[in-house]
Amino acid sequence: MSLKIKYGEFFSGPGGLSLGLELAAKKIIDINFEHTWVTDYDNDSCLTISKNLDIKKVYHSDVKQLDFNNLSKISGFGFGFPCNDFSLVGEQLGINGKYGPLYTYGVKLLNKFQPDWFLAENVSGLSSSNDGGTFKKILDDLVDANYDIVPHLYKFEKYGVPQNRHRIIIVGFRKDLGLKFKVPKPFDKVNTAGMAIENPKISLLTPNHNFTKQNSKVVERLSYIKPGQNAFNADIPKHLQLNVKGAKISQIYKKLEKNKPAYTVTGSGGGGTHMYHWNENRALTNRERARLQTFPDDFVFYGSKESVRKQIGMAIPPKGVSVIAEAIFKTLLGVEYESIDNSIKKW
Repeated sequence: MSLKIKYGEFFSGPGGLSLGLELAAKKIIDINFEHTWVTDYDNDSCLTISKNLDIKKVYHSDVKQLDFNNLSKISGFGFGFPCNDFSLVGEQLGINGKYGPLYTYGVKLLNKFQPDWFLAENVSGLSSSNDGGTFKKILDDLVDANYDIVPHLYKFEKYGVPQNRHRIIIVGFRKDLGLKFKVPKPFDKVNTAGMAIENPKISLLTPNHNFTKQNSKVVERLSYIKPGQNAFNADIPKHLQLNVKGAKISQIYKKLEKNKPAYTVTGSGGGGTHMYHWNENRALTNRERARLQTFPDDFVFYGSKESVRKQIGMAIPPKGVSVIAEAIFKTLLGVEYESIDNSIKKW
């Protein structure tokens, strides 16, 4: 039995979620997967996803201005609704912020099209926003849209991603299907930053592999920082120390540890936030960050260097998604797989 899936996505970014679903579909012979349409408000992200994936329609649009009547019917839906207001870094405005209410457009689409399943993704801070009230509201709205849902905090380093990246992912199946999603079992093996960046070695001709020009003072400062240390806990001479008052962010000029998963790749930030090589006194290139996010080297990002950095940092790791997507597809096909209990049971 071959199952045809027509997939649509809001807030696609450069395509981490879409690519992860595609990778999973290619592994399961009975799944016929089609990228029907995706939307994003960022022009560079739309260009990136359209150049790398075979998608019938890419809408460059703010979801608030999107005409839902132009969207063709789908059977699967993904939306990594913007996390800015739920992140543990920042003002944590939650549902009252600029981005917080955007999840409602995903709920609106679920109510309109009633696809068989959906996958929604956000940062771990979502569960604590507004003392948990925001998270409860979102989950209740998804249930009210006619879905049995399974929310879980995924630690992607346990699913083959060479990076400590923790995200809440909610998988839902339409209630009348009578299907119950189970959280896939984590892997036994952990991938490390060194394995991701060095195996195989990145050719200097690889797209997005542009090195940052750093001044001599930054290079000298980095020379005193050991793997796993940052600008505040390393033994740095006084003339190279940072004059920072208040909070001292632990990832400022922090070097990776070769034999451990990387710390979380981010999409923005000033000096000292670009992630730093464990051995070489330099910032990572965008291609190295993309490897930590599990994008293949032939996946080319478009836009300025900072735009590419943002796209990579905001994306969801496709290889992590593929594990969850395989579980979704197997659930649809009635195929058993190893699983664990979901971490979020009550709200």
